[in-house]
Amino acid sequence: MKISFIPKQKFFTADEQNQIVEAIRQAEMQTSGEIRLYVESRCRFVNPIDRATEIFWSLKMDQTAARNAVLIYLAIKDRQLALYGDKGIHEKVGEAFWNNAVSVIIAHIRKETYAVGIKRIIGDIGDALKTHFPYDKNTDVNELPDDIVFGR
Repeated sequence: MKISFIPKQKFFTADEQNQIVEAIRQAEMQTSGEIRLYVESRCRFVNPIDRATEIFWSLKMDQTAARNAVLIYLAIKDRQLALYGDKGIHEKVGEAFWNNAVSVIIAHIRKETYAVGIKRIIGDIGDALKTHFPYDKNTDVNELPDDIVFGR
Protein backbone atom coordinates (compact mmCIF):
# COMPACT_ATOMS: atom_id res chain seq x y z
CA MET A 1 0.00 0.00 0.00
CA LYS A 2 1.28 3.44 -0.84
CA ILE A 3 0.31 6.44 1.23
CA SER A 4 0.45 9.60 -0.82
CA PHE A 5 1.55 12.80 0.88
CA ILE A 6 -1.27 14.64 2.54
CA PRO A 7 -0.50 17.92 4.30
CA LYS A 8 -0.28 17.17 8.01
CA GLN A 9 -3.16 19.39 9.04
CA LYS A 10 -5.33 17.68 6.41
CA PHE A 11 -4.36 14.12 7.26
CA PHE A 12 -7.24 13.96 9.70
CA THR A 13 -10.43 15.86 8.99
CA ALA A 14 -11.43 18.48 11.55
CA ASP A 15 -14.07 16.05 12.82
CA GLU A 16 -11.52 13.23 13.13
CA GLN A 17 -9.14 15.54 14.99
CA ASN A 18 -11.92 16.45 17.43
CA GLN A 19 -12.79 12.77 17.89
CA ILE A 20 -9.15 11.88 18.60
CA VAL A 21 -8.75 14.69 21.13
CA GLU A 22 -12.03 13.61 22.76
CA ALA A 23 -10.77 10.00 22.89
CA ILE A 24 -7.65 11.23 24.70
CA ARG A 25 -9.77 13.23 27.15
CA GLN A 26 -12.09 10.28 27.80
CA ALA A 27 -9.18 7.91 28.36
CA GLU A 28 -7.47 10.33 30.73
CA MET A 29 -10.64 10.84 32.80
CA GLN A 30 -10.14 7.31 34.15
CA THR A 31 -6.43 7.49 34.94
CA SER A 32 -3.62 9.67 36.18
CA GLY A 33 -1.76 8.71 32.99
CA GLU A 34 -1.26 10.98 30.01
CA ILE A 35 -1.54 10.27 26.27
CA ARG A 36 -0.29 12.43 23.40
CA LEU A 37 -0.36 12.03 19.62
CA TYR A 38 2.43 13.45 17.48
CA VAL A 39 2.00 13.43 13.68
CA GLU A 40 4.55 14.50 11.08
CA SER A 41 5.20 13.70 7.44
CA ARG A 42 8.77 12.37 7.68
CA CYS A 43 10.78 10.61 10.37
CA ARG A 44 14.30 12.01 10.73
CA PHE A 45 15.62 8.71 12.09
CA VAL A 46 15.88 5.22 10.60
CA ASN A 47 14.12 3.80 13.66
CA PRO A 48 10.88 5.63 14.56
CA ILE A 49 11.33 4.69 18.24
CA ASP A 50 14.39 6.96 18.29
CA ARG A 51 12.32 9.83 16.92
CA ALA A 52 9.47 9.09 19.34
CA THR A 53 11.96 9.14 22.21
CA GLU A 54 13.31 12.51 21.08
CA ILE A 55 9.79 13.95 20.82
CA PHE A 56 8.77 12.44 24.17
CA TRP A 57 11.59 14.29 25.92
CA SER A 58 11.12 17.53 23.97
CA LEU A 59 7.42 17.61 24.96
CA LYS A 60 8.50 17.08 28.60
CA MET A 61 6.37 13.96 28.81
CA ASP A 62 8.93 12.47 31.21
CA GLN A 63 7.85 14.96 33.86
CA THR A 64 4.57 13.33 34.88
CA ALA A 65 4.48 12.50 38.58
CA ALA A 66 4.02 8.74 38.09
CA ARG A 67 6.13 8.52 34.90
CA ASN A 68 3.03 7.20 33.12
CA ALA A 69 2.83 9.19 29.90
CA VAL A 70 2.50 7.54 26.48
CA LEU A 71 3.36 9.04 23.10
CA ILE A 72 1.79 7.78 19.89
CA TYR A 73 4.11 8.77 17.04
CA LEU A 74 3.08 8.68 13.39
CA ALA A 75 5.24 9.67 10.36
CA ILE A 76 2.73 9.69 7.52
CA LYS A 77 4.86 9.93 4.39
CA ASP A 78 7.45 7.49 5.71
CA ARG A 79 4.71 5.11 6.88
CA GLN A 80 6.31 4.74 10.30
CA LEU A 81 4.87 4.64 13.76
CA ALA A 82 6.02 4.07 17.29
CA LEU A 83 4.59 3.97 20.77
CA TYR A 84 6.73 5.25 23.60
CA GLY A 85 5.65 4.67 27.18
CA ASP A 86 7.49 6.19 30.10
CA LYS A 87 9.15 4.03 32.73
CA GLY A 88 6.14 3.75 35.04
CA ILE A 89 3.69 2.39 32.46
CA HIS A 90 6.29 0.37 30.53
CA GLU A 91 7.24 -1.56 33.67
CA LYS A 92 3.57 -2.41 34.24
CA VAL A 93 2.50 -3.52 30.74
CA GLY A 94 5.71 -4.85 29.19
CA GLU A 95 6.88 -5.21 25.61
CA ALA A 96 4.04 -7.52 24.51
CA PHE A 97 1.45 -4.79 25.15
CA TRP A 98 3.28 -2.29 22.92
CA ASN A 99 3.83 -4.86 20.16
CA ASN A 100 0.14 -5.75 20.16
CA ALA A 101 -0.85 -2.08 20.10
CA VAL A 102 1.39 -1.44 17.08
CA SER A 103 -0.23 -4.42 15.31
CA VAL A 104 -3.67 -2.92 15.92
CA ILE A 105 -2.65 0.41 14.41
CA ILE A 106 -0.98 -1.27 11.42
CA ALA A 107 -4.16 -3.23 10.69
CA HIS A 108 -6.11 0.03 10.52
CA ILE A 109 -3.45 1.75 8.42
CA ARG A 110 -3.67 -1.06 5.90
CA LYS A 111 -7.42 -0.47 5.70
CA GLU A 112 -6.78 3.29 5.55
CA THR A 113 -8.89 3.83 8.66
CA TYR A 114 -6.22 5.88 10.40
CA ALA A 115 -8.41 7.84 12.80
CA VAL A 116 -10.30 4.70 13.83
CA GLY A 117 -7.01 2.95 14.57
CA ILE A 118 -5.66 5.88 16.56
CA LYS A 119 -8.87 6.14 18.60
CA ARG A 120 -8.83 2.38 19.22
CA ILE A 121 -5.26 2.42 20.47
CA ILE A 122 -5.94 5.46 22.64
CA GLY A 123 -8.74 3.45 24.24
CA ASP A 124 -6.48 0.42 24.74
CA ILE A 125 -3.71 2.54 26.24
CA GLY A 126 -6.28 4.30 28.42
CA ASP A 127 -7.53 0.93 29.71
CA ALA A 128 -3.97 -0.13 30.58
CA LEU A 129 -3.32 3.18 32.31
CA LYS A 130 -6.61 2.91 34.20
CA THR A 131 -5.68 -0.58 35.42
CA HIS A 132 -2.27 0.44 36.70
CA PHE A 133 -2.77 4.14 37.43
CA PRO A 134 -6.44 4.68 38.33
CA TYR A 135 -7.94 8.15 38.50
CA ASP A 136 -8.04 9.76 41.92
CA LYS A 137 -10.33 12.79 42.03
CA ASN A 138 -8.44 14.21 45.01
CA THR A 139 -5.00 14.23 43.41
CA ASP A 140 -5.31 13.94 39.63
CA VAL A 141 -4.50 16.90 37.40
CA ASN A 142 -4.14 17.00 33.63
CA GLU A 143 -0.36 17.26 33.43
CA LEU A 144 -0.08 17.49 29.62
CA PRO A 145 -2.20 19.05 26.86
CA ASP A 146 -4.62 16.71 25.06
CA ASP A 147 -4.26 18.26 21.61
CA ILE A 148 -2.66 16.57 18.60
CA VAL A 149 0.85 17.86 17.96
CA PHE A 150 1.68 18.29 14.27
CA GLY A 151 5.36 18.40 13.32
CA ARG A 152 6.77 19.16 9.92
